[in-house]
Amino acid sequence: MAIYRFKVTFEDYDDVVRDIDIKSTQTFEDFHLAIHKSTGYNPEMASSFFVCNDHWIKSDEIAYLPSQRKIDRGVALMSNTKLSRFIDDPHQKFYYTFNFERPYDFHIELVKILEEENGKQYPFLSRSIGEAPKMPGTIPVPPATTEDDEGFDFLNETEYGYIEEETDDMDTANSVEELNGGASEDEEDEFADGFSDNDSSDSDDYDNNKNKDDY
Repeated sequence: MAIYRFKVTFEDYDDVVRDIDIKSTQTFEDFHLAIHKSTGYNPEMASSFFVCNDHWIKSDEIAYLPSQRKIDRGVALMSNTKLSRFIDDPHQKFYYTFNFERPYDFHIELVKILEEENGKQYPFLSRSIGEAPKMPGTIPVPPATTEDDEGFDFLNETEYGYIEEETDDMDTANSVEELNGGASEDEEDEFADGFSDNDSSDSDDYDNNKNKDDY
C-alpha cells in the first residue's frame, strides 16, 4: 500500500516543521488528528483542507465540523474522504486552516511516496522540528523525532489539557534610588556641601551689613 509523506509547515512560522507518513487509504480526518497530535493542539475545532495548485491557489474544500451553510453547499467531509481522492500530483499541495475562530494556517506538500513498513502504525511522525506556538488547549510535544526514533503513537496519547504559561521572575530594585536612577551618596554629599557654603556666605554678608548700620 502507498504511504504518503507530507511536509507540514506553519504559514507564519517557517522554522516549525512536521513530516507525517500516512496511508493513501486513510482519511483527511486521520491526517487532521495526526497533525494536532504533533502540535499538541485540541483538534476539536472547525478546520478545513483546501486542494491547491503549485501557486497555493485554493480549490476544493474538505471540512471538519463544518458550518450548516457549508453542509448545505455539499462540502466534502474529512471523516469520509480518503487522501487518495485528491492526490493528482506527486507534489500535491494543500492549504490547511485550523480553528476558524482563531486560525492557524499551514502549508502542506506531498514530498515522497513510500512503501508501507510492516509493524509501523500510521499516521507516523517521521520528523519534527521546532515547537508549535502556544495556544489554549496545548500539551507539550517533543520537537525532535526522526525515523530512527520510536514511532509517534497517535492512538495512545494523553487527554488534551491546558498548560499555564511560564513567566520569569521579575528583578526588584534594591532601593528607591536604584528604581529612579537616583544619585549616589557622594553626589548627595556634594550637593549638601554646596548649600552649606552658600548659607554661610549669606550669613556673613548679613552680619557685615548690620555692623555698618550701627556705625
